[in-house]
Amino acid sequence: MCGFLAEISFQNQLISKECFVDILNLSLKRGPDAQGYWNNQSSVQLGFNRLAIVELSEAGNQPMLSHNSKFAIVFNGEIYNHSYLRSKLDFKAFRGNSDTETICACLEEWGVLKTIKALDGMFALTIYNQETKETHLVRDFAGIKPLFYGFDNKTLFASSQYDQILKHPSFANTSINNQVLKLYLQQHFVPAPYGLYQNTFQVKPGEIITFQENGSKSSQEYWTFSTDTSYLINDEKEALQLIEDTLHSCVKDQLMADVPLGAFLSGGVDSPLICHHAKSLKPDLSTFSIGSHSLVHDESKRAALFAQKLSTNHHEWMLSANEVLSHWDKISLAIHEPLADFSIIPTYLVSNLAKKNVTVALSGDGGDELFLGYERFWSLAKNRHFQNSPKLLKKLIYGTDKVISGNKNINSLVVYNQLSSAHEGLHSRFKNEMIHKIFPVLNDVILPDDWTVYQYENSTNLSHLSRHMQKAEFYGMMQKTLRKVDLASMDNSLEVRVPFLQKKMIEASLQIDPLLSFGKNKYKNVLKKKLISYFPTIEPEKAKKGFSIPLRNWIQTDLKETFSDNLLAPTSTFYDKKEVEHLLKNHLSGEQDNKWALFTLYALNQSIKR
Repeated sequence: MCGFLAEISFQNQLISKECFVDILNLSLKRGPDAQGYWNNQSSVQLGFNRLAIVELSEAGNQPMLSHNSKFAIVFNGEIYNHSYLRSKLDFKAFRGNSDTETICACLEEWGVLKTIKALDGMFALTIYNQETKETHLVRDFAGIKPLFYGFDNKTLFASSQYDQILKHPSFANTSINNQVLKLYLQQHFVPAPYGLYQNTFQVKPGEIITFQENGSKSSQEYWTFSTDTSYLINDEKEALQLIEDTLHSCVKDQLMADVPLGAFLSGGVDSPLICHHAKSLKPDLSTFSIGSHSLVHDESKRAALFAQKLSTNHHEWMLSANEVLSHWDKISLAIHEPLADFSIIPTYLVSNLAKKNVTVALSGDGGDELFLGYERFWSLAKNRHFQNSPKLLKKLIYGTDKVISGNKNINSLVVYNQLSSAHEGLHSRFKNEMIHKIFPVLNDVILPDDWTVYQYENSTNLSHLSRHMQKAEFYGMMQKTLRKVDLASMDNSLEVRVPFLQKKMIEASLQIDPLLSFGKNKYKNVLKKKLISYFPTIEPEKAKKGFSIPLRNWIQTDLKETFSDNLLAPTSTFYDKKEVEHLLKNHLSGEQDNKWALFTLYALNQSIKR
């Protein structure tokens, strides 16, 4: 896991090496072990900050040239099948055992597209072809690793952190893109392919973007999340065996490291499954959990039970409110882009704990999206039979069920014309009415035309609908989770790997009928059954918890001054401060719970051109 920087000038006007390295240094925490630089003397310069994981010698340093010097690359991530790919190559004269060198050799023999399709791992790549003068930006199929870029037809500037793009002279004075701002306020992060500022972008998951020598740009998808339901495994026993075999294989692949490696361990389902397989392959496994004394938010006791059963070298950090708050400023500085998910705080803290002992940690992220583990899936699906009914009838159905069952069978989402619109609305904690009061300039602004993640057809077929909801979550909220984990872990110089999001695990999950996992009163059923088979004496989790924080109370007390100074600062001129002051006042008085809106504004201010 590293941080890279790439500048390609289509007019042979590169910024100075000194300026380039100054910008590169913004990502030193992503790669504190070595720094590298390369240029072609005219139009290209590449920089790299390395967190050494595999092949610790200089043979793994970047930027790296392929053996015939045709390709120059910088690469952030890990390729878990790189040894297998080496076995398929004619070239054998490798200098070391790095996956970067493997990619370079594959590019020489197979070209860009075949190479990228062959990779199984997490990655962001900038590839420069010295013969054709083409530049390729490539991002892994799940969007685990970030890849930002600025492009104005004269200059291409790509990086691992969004704030680095805004330091380049070509993009330092660009204005905010109001369509993207509105999308951020609704979704609480900036999804690919957008950047908050004009002429700034992200590479989408599963995308290759190619720039020609003259600056012309084209893109193609090399992988996409399938909604095909033609070839599903409907037998539970077969599904459980597929999960067992594939997850074990993925965990085995991801134990590849020449540095200490451990795993996050919660009291839920996904990380204990990961730790079960990791422990069977790595007897000295270290695990890491954080907890608090809150009965509502804490699950460290369950995590400790799993650790005890597994006999891992378990590390637990029980945090008081004061301890968490003492890290607030450091965590705030780790928000290099607009990201309003305050679970970044516990993610940062568990990363901090892990880094004291290891350089790599396995995580259970992705399990909820692939196996329908969130309650919101059923909140949507239970309304499916009424979605094409007249709106008046739907309101009547909703009202009747409210009287009869307290909306156990039907909820307010039924009144939406499209289930997909209801799905998107579930993720927005900052409603349009409030947004338009605070940002009057956004009143007539519509979202980008190509923002289509939550556009899918109504369906009464639960299996079909489930697959479309999965895809929307995969390219929607899961991307926010991955950005949170990347920012929190890399600020601690820790690599986090996600076995559930390895390509073969994703594709295995797509073979399984989602109804084996999901339906009324059941979520993530097949994973839960696997967990029970491994830990039969540990009582199944009654409700999804996760470590959380009492942010509402903190804004009213310990963080009152911090939020007031941030939101009402004289430099905050692009929104109506009187409306924000009113929003904050209502929260401080306890009249309203505005923590999501306030934190969304706070995170925005933190990332605005520091």
